[in-house]
Amino acid sequence: MTGGAAFALVDVVKRYGPRTVLAGVSLEVHPGEIVALLGPNGAGKTTAVEILEGYRVADGGEVRVLGQDPRRGGPALKARVGLMLQGGGLDPRSTPVDAVRLYAAMHHGGRDPAELLATVGLAGAVQTRIRRLSGGERQRLALALALVGDPEVLLLDEPTAGMDPEARRSTRALIADLRASGRAILLTTHDLADVERLADRVAILDGGRIVEQGTPGEVAAGAEPRLRFRLARQLETRESEALGIALAAAAAPAIPVREAGDGAAAYRVDGTTPEPGLVAALAAWCAAAGVQIVELRAAAATLEERYLELTGDQDVEAVA
Repeated sequence: MTGGAAFALVDVVKRYGPRTVLAGVSLEVHPGEIVALLGPNGAGKTTAVEILEGYRVADGGEVRVLGQDPRRGGPALKARVGLMLQGGGLDPRSTPVDAVRLYAAMHHGGRDPAELLATVGLAGAVQTRIRRLSGGERQRLALALALVGDPEVLLLDEPTAGMDPEARRSTRALIADLRASGRAILLTTHDLADVERLADRVAILDGGRIVEQGTPGEVAAGAEPRLRFRLARQLETRESEALGIALAAAAAPAIPVREAGDGAAAYRVDGTTPEPGLVAALAAWCAAAGVQIVELRAAAATLEERYLELTGDQDVEAVA
């Protein structure tokens, strides 16, 4: 374990009966760093976070939060950790200011509720019943509750879920400020826009293992660039076959494939990199067939594309 890590999992194993959920996971988060933990549902992400929170016990490996076992650190350790969870479990009849006051009363020197609610953008809703808050407002309240004790480390679960664009921007700015102040932040999210704008490092968890780890740029660079294009209409089967023959003649192997979930007329070319000859062959075939190309991209792969390559998870939100 590297000295100075605020969060650390080292070769952590967790089993539920005969099923191994975490199979030797290692991950560190240092002060002044945001690490995004990504993974599809069922990959073991929630279990890893719950072990760090002290809610579950690992069956093997080592777990440290601020140098201590989270199961044995007691109230003194818990006061130094801020947890932002989805759902919240708050009384729907309560108000944001009442909830923050309640949480502040549990901390020595807890932050002023009115100031904290203004910081997260809820100054205009301090007396609104929680049941009447929007999804984005509830997330901002959850963030306020995580910050009430002025914690040194933070576990943030989907921090911008349900927020409008302006609230997302301000929440991202707040999280970036928390990092700049030296907090260690572990971020779990399906929103890759949060990851690309905030994370210093990314760890992708799939099948109970970390399958890729590095900066967002390093992770994205692990994918092969591909030619992607969108046409004015979907190709018929015979047209797809004819296009495949034309592309394979320019760069073998080159196979046009429909992009799942990206529109009926969106395609990518598998099997080869987007060399100029391949692009020229595509343009020539479309000109001869009378099919208009409305979008063409031959750039390097994105973080989203690499994530999908590694996990096949279609629930992730693309960068916007």
